[in-house]
Amino acid sequence: MEAIITVVGFLGAGKTTLLKYLLKKINNKGWNPFVILNDYENANMDAQQFAKYIKLNNIRPLSGSCICCSGIVELRNTVNRIPERKNGITLIEANGTSDACRLMEFLGVGLNDRFLPPIQISVVDVKNWQQRDEHNELEANQIQVSSLLVLTHLENVQESRKSQVINEIKILNPIAKTVTMDSLDVSLLPELLPAENTVHRFDHQKAHWASCSVDLPDLPNSTCIHNICLALPKSILRVKGCTKIDDDTNYTYFERTPAGEVHIRPFNGIPITGSKLLSIGPGSKPSILENAIKKSMITA
Repeated sequence: MEAIITVVGFLGAGKTTLLKYLLKKINNKGWNPFVILNDYENANMDAQQFAKYIKLNNIRPLSGSCICCSGIVELRNTVNRIPERKNGITLIEANGTSDACRLMEFLGVGLNDRFLPPIQISVVDVKNWQQRDEHNELEANQIQVSSLLVLTHLENVQESRKSQVINEIKILNPIAKTVTMDSLDVSLLPELLPAENTVHRFDHQKAHWASCSVDLPDLPNSTCIHNICLALPKSILRVKGCTKIDDDTNYTYFERTPAGEVHIRPFNGIPITGSKLLSIGPGSKPSILENAIKKSMITA
């Protein structure tokens, strides 16, 4: 039977990084993975970044829906249509605002009997854990029914902070195993069992956030990226973009994390939907994104 593993965690916690790590290890084991990526906006942008880890026809992006409620039927149907493979394993990366408890409650209903009951891995950003202000409840919700908790963003974090976070997550989920990414043994994944933890109910509407995207022109330099990210309000918790810079014929990908950090790296290939700027979080409006782009171009 085929294992189904959902990867959840707050925006910027490191879900995509964990998924890439898992795919590397899974390929070394001779398993045949299928990946489903969910995002509010352009999931295709993230899907293309996995090309060196997995064939693109084994990746299915799901954009514009909340897979823990309105998108659950589409997600379930997508899973059931996955081709049967020898040594198959299915990985689902949920968007960063997913109601993880609700997702696990509904995902396992109506799946083909060739799949094992879904299990959940939660990514915990140690540096920023429970420093999300009004979104702390959502972050805490995302670890309650996980079978495995993976600690990330441990760089320059004191041991006392790490111990504090581990103690807090054990109160919320005393059953799950807690590991760092480096110590994660992927051979144990198919053996994980669904969590039977007691769930603290969460107002599902708190997981529904605004999101939008706009076309992004070529930028004269990378300073424009920083100016765009700086111009967007802090209430917008996640910013992603892909475009060409200066005379470079290749595309550049960038993101702003909830902590305000800006990361820039090469993009693999050509974005299917063209150059885009997208945002997730309260205050996301096309006009705000367009104004930020305009200001950055004027400054440049």
